[in-house]
Amino acid sequence: MSALHPLLVAAADGAGAVPIRIVSAGQALDGAAGRWATLNGFEGKAGQLLVVAGGDGAPAEVLLGAGQTFDPMTARGLSARLPSGLYRLEIEAADAAHQAALAFLLGTYVFDRYKVRPDRAPVRLVAPEGLDVAEASRIVAACALAREMVDTPAADMGPLQIETIAREIAESAGASIAVTEGDALLDENYPAIHAVGRAAAPHRAPRLIEIGWKLDQTQLPLVALVGKGVVFDTGGLDLKAAAGMRNMKKDMGGSAHALALGRLVMQADLPARLVVIVAAVENAVSGDAFRPGDILNSRKGLTIEVGNTDAEGRLILADALTRAGEYGPDLTLDFATLTGAARIALGPELPPLYTDDETLAGQLLAASAAVGDPLWRMPLWAGYRTALDAEIADLRNDPAGWAQAGSVTAALFLQKFAPTTGAWAHMDIFAWNPRARPGWPEGGEAQALRACYAMLKQRYPG
Repeated sequence: MSALHPLLVAAADGAGAVPIRIVSAGQALDGAAGRWATLNGFEGKAGQLLVVAGGDGAPAEVLLGAGQTFDPMTARGLSARLPSGLYRLEIEAADAAHQAALAFLLGTYVFDRYKVRPDRAPVRLVAPEGLDVAEASRIVAACALAREMVDTPAADMGPLQIETIAREIAESAGASIAVTEGDALLDENYPAIHAVGRAAAPHRAPRLIEIGWKLDQTQLPLVALVGKGVVFDTGGLDLKAAAGMRNMKKDMGGSAHALALGRLVMQADLPARLVVIVAAVENAVSGDAFRPGDILNSRKGLTIEVGNTDAEGRLILADALTRAGEYGPDLTLDFATLTGAARIALGPELPPLYTDDETLAGQLLAASAAVGDPLWRMPLWAGYRTALDAEIADLRNDPAGWAQAGSVTAALFLQKFAPTTGAWAHMDIFAWNPRARPGWPEGGEAQALRACYAMLKQRYPG
């Protein structure tokens, strides 16, 4: 039997746990709890929380507002909002109870590498009956890994550090790993990755990191996970303004998601082969930086005119996606903090999903809704493809201004390099919480990771 998560308590040991009652909007409450709710203006609105004290002054029960329909993700804020102690969710539906427990655990994440936090007795939860604690713990750990990598400043999360994390993941799963670094990228035909990363200091040289798992079991379908790993994005010679550069440590969020999801797939021993491909670079400024107007070669053989050095993520993904295609995958998922236009279109909490495969789109959106990990499908609008046309190269990395839809045109760029043997989906994630609230501290966030994992379990059942 798997060990419990440190903040979970087995049901048998949950005596004395304070019940957390889910209250719908407008639901009548009897007795002292009802009178206390009225005095405090508690109406069961979504996210409302009220601690009801007993005769000894200690919490006797907790009321959690559900609004019209209870969203289990509401439980993500509990650990930050409740007094220390042991609690029990009073949710009859097993699936909702399990999701709420997972949400509770996701909300306990704290990034404390550089700041000592005051000691506080923990908020703990009785594990709901039937919860797969091992699985929940793996999912929470994967999300924490992605968030920690994003939260870590670029000085301590360079290409080498991403490689080190990838090696640890591969070693723990008995997987292979290969790294192509620096000028060897030219020898091995990754010219776009080399061009973007060559301006960095030698100890932060660009690299292509590739994990392989179960590759000898050729009877199994192959899944490719591809991640953008720009450890810091100055914008290159098209230098970002200070405000735009401030949080660019998070521009490696795609690589963090690909590695975290890959670890989940291997830990769950899904019946599939797996390759995880990460292009890790720093888009720095030096005398050897690539320039606007340069024509870059790519692994696929297409030439790319650089119109803007700040559109670098799609350049490194071009080579990485081409490499993924050489495996003939059944499915390819790529993750990238690719465009500000995605935030303009959908904001920071709703990542766009791009795919031309209707079956995969349905699977991802169903998984997204089932686990409360939002995704919104956006169109690969064919009418904008000509915005990528270039006069003296096969295509350009900065689409013509008339198209305007920057997230769409970026996805169309990637589609030119995506594998053609199976389904492909691109997630233009933000990987960041821009506002702090209980359970969602400002900083790194895992987006689309749980949805993709749930989809993979459905698509490749054990």
